[in-house]
Parts: sequence; C-alpha cells; structure tokens
Amino acid sequence: MFFAYYWNPVLIAAAVFPALFLLVQVWRLDRLERESPRLLLNLVLQGVLATFLAYLTERFGTLFLEARFQKESMIFNFLLFFVVVGLSEEGFKYLLMRRRTWRSPEFNCQFDGVVYATFVSLGFALFENIEYVVAYGFSTAVVRAVTAIPGHACFGVFMGAFYGAAKRLERYGKPAASKACRILAVLIPTLLHGAYDYIASVMQSGMSLYFWLFVAALFLCAYLLVRQLARTDRYI
Repeated sequence: MFFAYYWNPVLIAAAVFPALFLLVQVWRLDRLERESPRLLLNLVLQGVLATFLAYLTERFGTLFLEARFQKESMIFNFLLFFVVVGLSEEGFKYLLMRRRTWRSPEFNCQFDGVVYATFVSLGFALFENIEYVVAYGFSTAVVRAVTAIPGHACFGVFMGAFYGAAKRLERYGKPAASKACRILAVLIPTLLHGAYDYIASVMQSGMSLYFWLFVAALFLCAYLLVRQLARTDRYI
C-alpha cells in the first residue's frame, strides 16, 4: 500500500505533465531546424543528473553555512539561496548542457541555445517535481505547476539566450565576447533563481504579494524573450 501511494500514476502524471507541456511548446518554437529526439532526450536526462549533483552540493553547502552563520539570518539566507541553491542548480545545468552541446554539429542556430537550456532545466524540474509531488500530494502538484516548473523554464530561457549568443560570437571570431555571454548564461539565471527562492522563503512574513509580482514579471519577460528569439532565429 505504501508503494502504491507513493507511485500513484495520477500523482506521477500530475508531476510530469507541466514539464512535458512546456517542453513541447519550446520544441514547437524551434522553426529553422529542429534538434534530433536523441539529443533532446539526452538533455532531459542531463537535467535529471543535475538534480543529484545539486543535491550533494546543497547538502554540504547548507551544513557549511549552519556551522558559520546564524540560521535564518539575512546573510545565511542570502548565501543559501543565491550561492548554495541558485549557483549549484543553474551551474550544474549549464555545465552538463555545455559538455553535451557546445561542440555538437546540431548546434547551428542561435535559438538552439534556448532549446538546450530549457530542456535541461525542465529535465531538472521534472524529476524534482516528482519528488515533491509523491511526498506531499496533489495540491503540491497544482502549486508547482504554476510556479516552480515555469520558473525553471524561465531560468532556462535566459540561460539559453546568452548561450546561443555565445556560440554565434565564437563563430564570428569574438572569443572575449563569447566568454562574457557564457558567464552571463550562468550568472543571470543564478540571480533570478536566488531571488525567486529568497522571496518565496519569506512569504510567511507578508511578502506573498512581492513573490507573485516577481513571478508575473519573470514569466512575462521570459515569454516575450523566447518569442522574440524564436522569431529572429538565424543560422550560425
């Protein structure tokens, strides 16, 4: 009975569907030359692998902070959400994505960077969501379907925008500008992720309005950016 509850197919479907829906939407926007299913599946699996790597760094990072700072203090929360969590998760997504795609012959359009980053991010979100939903139930699936899952997709959009630009700049013989874009491909999603978690962590202190305003602005900016990048996509 325990196994049946925690692997209830309805809960699993509720956990998986939001990520799959967004994956399809991003895939449909890739109009010039769509990536192979093998590559896309591999990127989702890279996202799953990133969850395990991030779990390790977050666990040790949290223990490190607890030994040196007062728990729940401002400095503790800042370092926890922006460095331990934000940098760990976005950093591993980026490293695994870059290892798999930077020299791939399929990386021949600027929008490919957005596709790669969102597939890795949603692979991360998909597995993470399964863990949360099977542990806390269907209500958690509903909340995360409109917050955490799109949030990871948004982080992926910003990462992919700079990643695609970095690839184009490298091909144009501008290594310094390409390196700057690769740094921004990690830094911007890390800052957004850290801000998301930081604001969400103080919702109980009357900050819920700020959280929903932040989420709305994040989603709107990512939506406009991904539409613009898809519309103006070009071969590298």
